[in-house]
Amino acid sequence: MEAVLMREEAVARPDDERQKKLHVTLKSITSLAEDINAFEFVSADGRPLPAFTAGSHVDVHLPDATIRQYSLCNSPDERHRYVVAVLRDPAGRGGSVAMHDTLRAGQKLFISAPRNHFALSDSARRHVFIAGGIGITPIMAMIAEAQKRNEPFHLFYCARTSQRAAFLDRLKALVDRGDVSLHFDNGDPRNGLDLASTLENYVADTHLYYCGPGRFMDAIEAASAHWPAGTRHCERFTASELIKTTEAEAAFDIELRRSQKTLTVPPGESIVDVMRANGIEVDTSCCEGYCGTCMTRYLAGEPLHRDSVLDDEDREEFVMICCSRSKSTKLVLDL
Repeated sequence: MEAVLMREEAVARPDDERQKKLHVTLKSITSLAEDINAFEFVSADGRPLPAFTAGSHVDVHLPDATIRQYSLCNSPDERHRYVVAVLRDPAGRGGSVAMHDTLRAGQKLFISAPRNHFALSDSARRHVFIAGGIGITPIMAMIAEAQKRNEPFHLFYCARTSQRAAFLDRLKALVDRGDVSLHFDNGDPRNGLDLASTLENYVADTHLYYCGPGRFMDAIEAASAHWPAGTRHCERFTASELIKTTEAEAAFDIELRRSQKTLTVPPGESIVDVMRANGIEVDTSCCEGYCGTCMTRYLAGEPLHRDSVLDDEDREEFVMICCSRSKSTKLVLDL
């Protein structure tokens, strides 16, 4: 798996301007499909919102202090609003249920400025999108951008049924034109998209973007393993089964260079756990290495990476401190 990381957005620091919250009003809530609602945010003071790029997400700070990431699905040309689409998932970690059950139009909230770990490539001549269920959300903004660039694309949209597929009204013209294929499996994956044949033949200068449930993502990753390096991009809702490890953990030290502190991380505890136990606050959300909230620059040492966001180049500079450990006895962080 390879994910695009915007370097200029990549250091998690308490004093960072990019970490400041935006005060917004929830202008409207609209039903898009079964258990899927769109939430439209506008600036609480009427000013234009910060610009964003296709594939960006925002952190939504819910009233119970929960922080969750949701992809923006409206056009990047829009500065007057941000729109996210959320599937109500009772088996999730509670954020989607809170969004559906407790938020009301007119409510004031705080969100982060947009961040992008899933950008549309500037070097691709053609784009292939594969979306599973609510994974269609960031793809909608990507399609808008591809159309603006006049670059060819094809979307394979997979869902259980048409009633559980969002944005079908907006996609109808693209379906009729042949740029979008719909695949409804009615709960049996054997009736869905044949990933192996779809991804078997790589076409030069084509990039692949995929988003959806974990096992669906793992299957796409395996089916596209032969694609050239740098041509595959994804965004996850959960940690990949492919990166989970059962290897034995050893204690190591973290040096917080700017804070001039050294702490020991024992087996079974994360860097974030140890920092918080010592009164050092750090923003986290997923705690499994797929949302990017806790991304931090390291200055020395060799991290044991366990995230599903950073690519090989970025792992030479950054580490997700919610889940990763250290191969070296000391890891020096730019904190």
